[in-house]
Formats: sequence, C-alpha cells, structure tokens
Amino acid sequence: MSFKKFLTSRIFLKNIGAAILLIIVLIFGTMQALKTYTRHGVSYPVPDFSGMTEREAFEMAKRMNVIAEIVDSIYLSDAPPGVVVDQIPGAGFRIKESRVVSLIVNSMMPEQVALPQLTNISIRQAMVLAENSGLKIGQTTYEPSEYNNLVLKVRTGLKEINPGELLYKGTSIDLVIGLTHGNTEVPLPDLTGLTREEAQSYLMNYMLSLGVILYDYSVVTQEDSLNARIWRQSPSPSINRNIYTGSSVDIWVSVDSSKFQSVEEPVFNF
Repeated sequence: MSFKKFLTSRIFLKNIGAAILLIIVLIFGTMQALKTYTRHGVSYPVPDFSGMTEREAFEMAKRMNVIAEIVDSIYLSDAPPGVVVDQIPGAGFRIKESRVVSLIVNSMMPEQVALPQLTNISIRQAMVLAENSGLKIGQTTYEPSEYNNLVLKVRTGLKEINPGELLYKGTSIDLVIGLTHGNTEVPLPDLTGLTREEAQSYLMNYMLSLGVILYDYSVVTQEDSLNARIWRQSPSPSINRNIYTGSSVDIWVSVDSSKFQSVEEPVFNF
C-alpha cells in the first residue's frame, strides 16, 4: 500500500480520530482537576486582624484557612505593644484559601534615631532636622551669645546631649538659643486661640520662649492636651505691648468651647 493510500485509509483515520479524542479528554480532565485543586471561583473575605496579638492572629488565620505572616513592625504610641496595626491584603479583600496575609505589628519599643547635628545652625534649620528625624521640639530658652538665633545646646531635661546619641522617636528635646541683645524689645503677640505648638512657633519668631503651661479641668486625655487652645497668657498683650527678647510667656489652655466664644486670628501689637 502506498503512503498516500495509507493516509486516506480507514485504519489511519480511526487512529487519528482516537488520538484527537484522547487529547480532548486529557485537556478537559486536566482543566477540571485544576479547577478542583485551586477551587476555581471560590474565594473568602480576609478577616480583620487589627488589634490582635500574634497568637490571636495566627489562631484566626487557621480558622479562616489562610496563612498569617509577620513581615514588619512599626511603633505607634496610641496602640498596645505587639498587636497588629496593618495588614496586606486589607480586611474584606477576597482571596482563596491557604493564601498568605502579611501582618504589621506594633513594636514593643519605639525606634531609636541618632541625634542630628543641631548646634551652630539656626533654630529653623534645627527644627526641620529634628522633625525629619522623628524628634519633637520641647522648650526653647535663650542665653547671651555673640551669635544671634543660633542653637547653642541641645538637652533632654537637665542633661545636655550630643550629635549621634541615640534617642527614641518622639522624644522631646529642648534647645538653648543664642541671643546677642537681651535688652531689645519686641511686640508681645496675642496667643489666644492657638494650640501650644502654634504658640511656640509664634514666640520663636520673636525670640521669645514658652513658659509654664497650665491645663484646666477640661484637659483629660493626651488628645485633649494636643487640641487644647490658649485662652489666657501672662504677660498679657492688653497690658504689655512689648517684651524683652529671651523672655518667656506663660499660657493657660483648655478644650472648653465656652472659653472661645469669639476666638479670632492672633493679633500682633506693633
């Protein structure tokens, strides 16, 4: 039988048909097996792990047929140490079972940072460097110096600290600023209605410092202390139009809205 006749013979055509049918059956069977193995189209919402400890998160993940992994930690002062503060994918996102959910937990201790070089530069530069490092500016005081408005020392409490020393993020540092003329008068700003941080910024513009901070009965929580506004100050701009550079201003703060019935933008007496 010639090759051409063989290709058109019934036996060859039967074998070709059987082979094609076998391939179709194998492809269909494989697809069905993959669908069964991967649970095609079946997904589950990711549980909300926020606020859970590592143990609680792992137990929840096991019950929900997902895998929880701790991938990173950050420090948040307003969250308990060791609890989950973020997750990827987020709660409610639909995934298939046995998929990984990455968890970020709150560190037991704040991250430490090296104190940058803050001395011998202007107070504005020092504030930017400190804030970029995660440090807070506390009190500012002034000392006689041949260089005006330059940072002379950095302190935490009564201790002087040097560049490179490790501090916890969020630590409040105090700055000692140089002042060439202690007998120069500047306008006394009206701080009414400002927060403590806003008042401190205004005072530094006039080479003045924040003195005693007096909180009234309405300030209870840490959030209250951040949101509290000034309703009284000493010396008062209604009595003293000017004040000597380097002087401090005491403030009374509150979150009681009745004390701010007609709060306006601060007025500076020139």
